[in-house]
Amino acid sequence: MRYLLLFFLPLFLISKPFKVATYNVENLFDAKFNGSEYEEYIPGKHNWNSRMVEIKLNHTAEVICDIDADILGLQEIENKHIFKQLIVKLKKVGCAYKYSAITNKKGAAIQVALLSRFPLHKQKDIQVSYSPRVRNILEVDIIVEDHPLRFFVNHWKSKAYKGYESKRIKYAKALQSRIARLSPSKEYIVIGDFNSDYNAYLTLDDKIDDTGGKTGFSDILKTKIEEHEILHAKQGWHYTLWKELAVDKRWSYKFYSKKSSLDQIVLPRHMFDTKGIDYVNDSFGVFKAKYLFTKRGYINNWRYKNGKHMAKGYSDHLPVYAYFDTKPYKSYEKKYRKKSITSKMIEYLYKVESIDGQIELKNVVVIFKRGRNAIIKQSPSGRGVMLYGSASKLKEGYKYDLLVDAIKTYKGLKEVTSAYKLKEKGKVDVKMYMSKASNLGRLKQNEVVVDIVGMYKNRYLYIRDKKIPIYFKKRKLTPKNGSKLKIHYAHLGYYKKEQLVIYSKKDFTIME
Repeated sequence: MRYLLLFFLPLFLISKPFKVATYNVENLFDAKFNGSEYEEYIPGKHNWNSRMVEIKLNHTAEVICDIDADILGLQEIENKHIFKQLIVKLKKVGCAYKYSAITNKKGAAIQVALLSRFPLHKQKDIQVSYSPRVRNILEVDIIVEDHPLRFFVNHWKSKAYKGYESKRIKYAKALQSRIARLSPSKEYIVIGDFNSDYNAYLTLDDKIDDTGGKTGFSDILKTKIEEHEILHAKQGWHYTLWKELAVDKRWSYKFYSKKSSLDQIVLPRHMFDTKGIDYVNDSFGVFKAKYLFTKRGYINNWRYKNGKHMAKGYSDHLPVYAYFDTKPYKSYEKKYRKKSITSKMIEYLYKVESIDGQIELKNVVVIFKRGRNAIIKQSPSGRGVMLYGSASKLKEGYKYDLLVDAIKTYKGLKEVTSAYKLKEKGKVDVKMYMSKASNLGRLKQNEVVVDIVGMYKNRYLYIRDKKIPIYFKKRKLTPKNGSKLKIHYAHLGYYKKEQLVIYSKKDFTIME
C-alpha cells in the first residue's frame, strides 16, 4: 500500500494549478568584465564588485523564492554566467529550478531568461534586429502534464533614451510574425516587460509618438479586446490580464509617482477554450511583498546613489503572476457582461462612488493645470472636477473629449484618477470658467477661484469677516503669519472640510 501511494503521489502533486510569473530583476550583472556592460556595472567601478554581485544575487533569489512560480520569465539578466550563478544560488536556498533557458544576443548588455520546474523541449531566439541594442525574444517549449505549452519571453525597448514607439513596434511585428506561423491550435503564453501600458494606445506620450498613435502592444499585438470577446477572436489577437484587476490596481512599476503596467501576461484564445491548458479565471495578480516597498511606499529598487551601488534594494519592477490548469477554464456570466461606454456630465460623478466600466466626458475644458493634476469643467456654470495624476497629456485652456474609467473620493474631495484623451477640440478662453472671491461660501468644491486678497495666519486665510483653511502644496511656499496675500489662482478643494489649495509660486503674491 505504501509503494502504491508513492507511485501516485507525483501525479497528485502535478494535477494542481501551476503558477506562471514574470519579473524584471533590474540589471543582474556579474563581476566579470566583457565590454558590453552598462557603465554603472563595469567591475571595479562605482562600487560594483564580487561582494555587490553576491548581495544582488541574494536579493533576487529572495524574491524568486517568495514568488514560488513554476515557470518564471526574467528580464535584465546580463549573460549565461550570472544566470548560472543565480540558478546555483536558488538551489542553495531551497528554491531549485531544474530547467532553464536564456537568449544569446551577442553584444547585448542584457538578456531575457526563463526558469521552469517542468521539462523544456526546445528553445530558440527570435531576432528582432541585428543591432546589439535590440534584445532577442526567447521562445521556449515546455511540457506540462504531457501538454506542450510555448512561452515567448519579451523585453521591449524602454521609452527612455529616444524610445520612440516605432522601436517597440519592431518587437511586436517580430513576435506576431512568429505567432502567424504557429498551428491554429497551438497553445502559448506571452510574458515579459513590454515597456507599454495595458492600454498603450491611450497612454502613448506625444514626445515618443512617431507612428501617428499606432502602438506595438495595442495595435500590432492586438490587445484591444475584452475577456468576453477573446474566445471568438482570430489568431494573433490577445487578452492582457491587467484587465482582470480594478483600474487603480493596474500597476507594477512607478516612475516619479506615475504608475505603469509594463509587465504583462498576455493570452490568446487557446487559454480560454476548455481544451488542454487553460487560464484560471481571476488568478492574475501583482506580487507585493512588504519588503519590496520603502517605508514611504515607493518601490524598493536596487539603490544607486552618487555614482555608487549601495547594496540595498531589489528591483524597480514588481513581479506579476497568474495560474493555469489542465482543468477547463471557468467563466463567470456576470463578469462577462459587456459594458458599453456611455456619455455623462461631470455632475454624474458626484452621484456615484465608483464607475462600472468607462464613461465619456465630452467637451471638457481644462481650466487649471499644475503638473499632472487639473481642474476640468464642461460649462461655466456647471460642476468642476479634479483630474488627479491623470492630466499629463492635457493642456490648460484646451477643450477635449475624455475617457474616464476610475474615480474616488479622498477625504471628501471628488477626483478622477484615470482619464485619457480621446479628442482635442481646440483652444478656449478659460476666464469665464473661473470663480470670483466674492462668491466664496456659495461655491462647490473643485472650482478655481481667482483674485483673492486676504491675511494669512495659522493655516487660514482671513478675507474681511470670513476665514477659510488654506493649504500650500509645497511647504516651503507657506508664508509667515501676518502676511498679506493676493492669490491669483486657488483650487477650492476639500480635505475633511473645504479649503483653498495653492500649488505653485506663480499662483500668489505676498503684498507689502
